[in-house]
Amino acid sequence: MPLGKLRKDIQMKTLIASALIASAALTGAASVASTTAANATNVIESALPGADLSALSTEQLVAVAGTLQNTDGGAAKKAGVTRALIKSLQFKAEQ
Repeated sequence: MPLGKLRKDIQMKTLIASALIASAALTGAASVASTTAANATNVIESALPGADLSALSTEQLVAVAGTLQNTDGGAAKKAGVTRALIKSLQFKAEQ
């Protein structure tokens, strides 16, 4: 096989692989985004009962719930990380 054709073949395979990876990433993001604010609120409140979530947007609630679910460690660590993230987002909203 000529070298030029081999390079084109490798480039095409790389392009296809990149497209498949991007597609998988977007599918994952879409499934996370489909979590509703109510579901996200329930997830957060189960770990932090009484947390003030009133200043957070739907996107922020979903992000906080996702962070809570993906944080490694025990309940105390998850609660601490989640509490800090909520406080940071509330501070940002006040600015």
